[in-house]
Amino acid sequence: MATVETQAPTEVRAEARYVRTAPRKAQLVAEQIRGRTVPEARTILTFMTRDAANDVSRVLESAVANAEANHGLAGDELYVSAAYVGAGPVLKRWRARARGRVARIKKRTCHITVRLATPDHTEIPLVPVAPPPEPVTAPEPEAAEEAATAEEKPKRAPRKKAEQPSAEEKPKRARTKKTDTPETEEEES
Repeated sequence: MATVETQAPTEVRAEARYVRTAPRKAQLVAEQIRGRTVPEARTILTFMTRDAANDVSRVLESAVANAEANHGLAGDELYVSAAYVGAGPVLKRWRARARGRVARIKKRTCHITVRLATPDHTEIPLVPVAPPPEPVTAPEPEAAEEAATAEEKPKRAPRKKAEQPSAEEKPKRARTKKTDTPETEEEES
């Protein structure tokens, strides 16, 4: 049986999977924003010269958008509680080398995760969920009979079954004789 969470979440997160950046390079960028406020992290990522900063910046913006849209929080009031990078699958390629040899090239991917939290560690309010629809109950037998008599639908006439030809009645394929070509007629004459 599945368990249902009853506590409100204390963090909002966003994750980018299969990003075409080496995990070590992205991890160096993620370390710079860990523990910082959102405006400060945005500034650091904007002026960072590493290419992985663009990928981490996109994940940070996604986490802020999740907090604003799903929980009604102000994005500038949050801080980065965790930012980490995990290794993804490695794309293996090769390059031709001297004397007919091959050198393997590893194109690494990573999964970038950013978690945001409120500075006072208060619980983030849950988004109100619409109540489930009421189950449809079957009408009582008396009411069902009254409804059936009040509104009777005309019934369709049963369809006739298509007659299947028996195996003996199958039409035979007519054979056509080949007509003599004009060349053969001339030879005969």
